Amino acid sequence: MSYHLIDLVQSLGTPRILVLGDLILDRYVWGNAERISQEAPVILLREEKQEIRLGGAANVANMLRGLEADVTMAGVVGDDRDGEDVRAALRAVGVDCAAVLTDRSRPTTMKQRLIGHAQHRHPHQMLRVDRECREPLELIYATQLMDRIIGLIADHDAVLISDYAKGVCTPEVLRRVIDVCRDAGVPVVVDPAPTDDYSNYAGATAMTPNRTETGKAAGMTIRNYEDAYTAGRKLVEQLNLDRIFVTLDKDGVAVVRNDGGRESFPTRQREVYDITGAGDMVLATIGLGAAAGWKDSDMARMANISGGLEVEQVGVVCLSRDELVQDLLNDRSRGEYKACDVTTVSRHLEARRQNGQKIVFTNGCFDVLHIGHVKYLQQAAELGDCLVVAINSDESVRELGKAPDRPIFQQEQRASMLAALECVDYVVVFSESTPCAVLEQLRPHVLVKGGTYSVEKIVGREIVQSYGGEVFALGETPGVSTTQILAKLRGDSDEPGSFTVRKAA
Repeated sequence: MSYHLIDLVQSLGTPRILVLGDLILDRYVWGNAERISQEAPVILLREEKQEIRLGGAANVANMLRGLEADVTMAGVVGDDRDGEDVRAALRAVGVDCAAVLTDRSRPTTMKQRLIGHAQHRHPHQMLRVDRECREPLELIYATQLMDRIIGLIADHDAVLISDYAKGVCTPEVLRRVIDVCRDAGVPVVVDPAPTDDYSNYAGATAMTPNRTETGKAAGMTIRNYEDAYTAGRKLVEQLNLDRIFVTLDKDGVAVVRNDGGRESFPTRQREVYDITGAGDMVLATIGLGAAAGWKDSDMARMANISGGLEVEQVGVVCLSRDELVQDLLNDRSRGEYKACDVTTVSRHLEARRQNGQKIVFTNGCFDVLHIGHVKYLQQAAELGDCLVVAINSDESVRELGKAPDRPIFQQEQRASMLAALECVDYVVVFSESTPCAVLEQLRPHVLVKGGTYSVEKIVGREIVQSYGGEVFALGETPGVSTTQILAKLRGDSDEPGSFTVRKAA
């Protein structure tokens, strides 16, 4: 499935997304927690640098820009320095701030974090100081905000609502925006506030609550997937949602749909340094997928990837498409089907090259897969970071002049068997008599062949060497070959232990 997700990421285009919610400015003070203060029993942080980052809905917008979406921001800031910094940071990354209002009656929501490290170890958050107003927007500002948003919805592919309960997402604003999105056929995805009443989000296309939020809204504890399904079904029915994505931290994502469907998507284990921003990243990813028309399963899997990458970072970090693709490329799942067309493999290999990976290529019929093939492919994989195996099509095998009954196995079966090997990353089928056309398109760093070939006799050697690539002959496993195996099966061998295969009468 990773290769399918890579194709989705690489073909995203530039979806237009409107983000509505609470804009937050994160200020960071980084320093060395070197000793205890003489004035009081507290850690003394010696400041090394300061940094500002976008938080809340502004962070969602920033993350979407990192993922190359065209983003419009809708929300409110105060008439203060923090508000100016939020606008400047959004504009610096290319976010359209036409729907960002200034409310002189409230401060810009700001969270200041003190981050300390000691003895060159990983830094950790020591303290957070918040400045905020949680009162709902006054009617005059809520009306102005709705007026600006409504005229923009039809020009966007999706609307994301990031509600941090700081007063912007009032019941009136939410109701109006969701209704207009429904009428316009624009998906609206909500990351809800931590409350036990989700009625304000009724009619949304989807929601992305975490384990705690889901349990609070559904009135139950979420311990496992079954609990998530039960709570998700309750919320989908109560709120008339199309679907809900219940994020379950280390356990992945549970999806419940209004047609009764439900599905779980486990995630692989990660080294967690900081969960800050993980929920925003999940919303951004699912919103991007909704704008692009992805399936629920693809959105959930990509949310696992992006959320997992986010918790591996300290603080809020903006991810790129290349980082998502790199993580997917590194996920060599056993049993994953890796057979692709040459054009798809070419796109994937380009992504691998950009990440400094060395591409190894080999080719052959691989008609009757045996231990000699396996050892040779394992050796080939050790020469680089990615192994591509090109196999002759059925017609190509027949043109090579092998026995009349060759190939024994059809090309789809041969490709599937090779794809099951952990050392193999891609399998492609070529119909020509030689792999030269495939080599021209894929341009691997290394070309290898097993068997009795010498380097000078390896087909395609000149192509690879012409652009500085390497060519190796890896030899063969003594006493094991496809010809010998088939001779035994046909009863043509005099070797001990040979046997004959007879057709049933």
